[in-house]
Amino acid sequence: MGTTLEYIVTLDLGTTNIKTCVFDSALQEVCVSSGPVRYLREGNRVEFDPEKYWEACAALIRDVVSRSGIDKSRVRSISLTGQAESLVLLDGGLRPLRMGISWMDERSGEECELLKGEIGPLKGYARTGLPDIVTTWPLTKILWIKRREAHVFKRARFYLLIKDFILQKLTGRLLGEHTVYNFSYYFDIARKRYWEEALEAAGIREDQLPGLIGPGETAGTLTGDRSEELGLPGGAVVNTGALDHFAGMIGCGNIREHQVSETTGTVLALATPIRKPVMDELVKGRYRLPCHCGAGNGYVLLPVCESGGVSLDWFRDTVLPGASFSELNTEIERLSGQGSEVIFLPYLTGTNSPEFDQSARGVWFGLRLHHTKFELAKSVMEGVTFLLKKNLAALEETGGPVEEIISLGGGSKSAVWNQMKADVTGKRVIVPSMSEPTSLGAAILASIKCGWFGGVEEAVERGVDIGRVFEPRNPERYERLYERFLELYERLKPVFHGERLT
Repeated sequence: MGTTLEYIVTLDLGTTNIKTCVFDSALQEVCVSSGPVRYLREGNRVEFDPEKYWEACAALIRDVVSRSGIDKSRVRSISLTGQAESLVLLDGGLRPLRMGISWMDERSGEECELLKGEIGPLKGYARTGLPDIVTTWPLTKILWIKRREAHVFKRARFYLLIKDFILQKLTGRLLGEHTVYNFSYYFDIARKRYWEEALEAAGIREDQLPGLIGPGETAGTLTGDRSEELGLPGGAVVNTGALDHFAGMIGCGNIREHQVSETTGTVLALATPIRKPVMDELVKGRYRLPCHCGAGNGYVLLPVCESGGVSLDWFRDTVLPGASFSELNTEIERLSGQGSEVIFLPYLTGTNSPEFDQSARGVWFGLRLHHTKFELAKSVMEGVTFLLKKNLAALEETGGPVEEIISLGGGSKSAVWNQMKADVTGKRVIVPSMSEPTSLGAAILASIKCGWFGGVEEAVERGVDIGRVFEPRNPERYERLYERFLELYERLKPVFHGERLT
């Protein structure tokens, strides 16, 4: 690597915010810029304007490059990461035919049931690695358009995901990247090609989809118009990067088997690398873990729990409106070491991994008159941590023993929560020092194509720094509470499903 710095711009196609970063050729973060995504919401429908989404991306790229003060002529690459499932329909002139449909949109419930009858979740799991057919997947939205908007369906020439759309804007090429198509429900993850039976079920053809390309590959160079619009050199290459979860794995150093990264944001997501796809129908009669092609040559087990940080958000907004998370952390830390015996089942949105039980409900157990609101807050934090341990156990049953946990997301900023995770799981919890691990992961993938590093391992060693380590102090203290947590769910399952207790 030469002494003259060169640069990579990363573009994170977020759900709530779009984020751009500039990294130099030593993988040091130079500048960050972000802006909100606007949606039209009506009932269970969530839509966005694809052209406005692109305009926001372009504006943020110009902004971050300008504010960074770098020599624009030395930008070598733009690397993409971000969300997967949001759907964009184009006509033959590559113009959007209708508003884009966000992955948050839930209109396609009826189509999910039709696909379950025609394809079947177990057959789908064996091809896609996705344990169930839910409204999130683009295949269900395409079938909805076929059934409810026939005039649009007839005119649609291409069905793209949001990352494909932005890649096309930048390079003029129609390409879809593997780690994004993991979540389409029409991608065969073992063969890394489209699944014909799923396409037939929705009534579309393979030539209506973009060509497939791997993560971290060169999608093309900036077109002349885009180069001028963004103020970047025409020779700048566009890198496919990887899905945000998988880029984040690289950006925090989770690149080896028996490592796990967990992200406690709105949802709780775990990720562990494996060498070969694991799509067993059941593990010990209960678990089906989501399995995906990763950002390298291997695969990733990726259980996601919607009842994650959103449970603490709900508690704060409902019980302690106006309280800051800093205040919650301070009060919960004062209670550390005290066993309140209150147990919270954090199933406010049902539970996906590991049970996939949408009938489950949030529950407090063990309340007495002396319990305070901060003890309840502590029980909510503990309940989410118990859910982490439960999914960690499922990962270990499938992927082998886990040596340590790398913690990301908003929850990783809480020292008391990190210590709780170490105590509950009995494993060391590591918090990286970098502020934008997902963007760093996208930059690492592009840096290898730029020739700055020989591979992911070398780049991770150079660019990823450890911030703080939390060692288990007293894991035995939580063992009985965790067993009661498991028992409560099993005993309440019949009630959740409308049965009477006998």
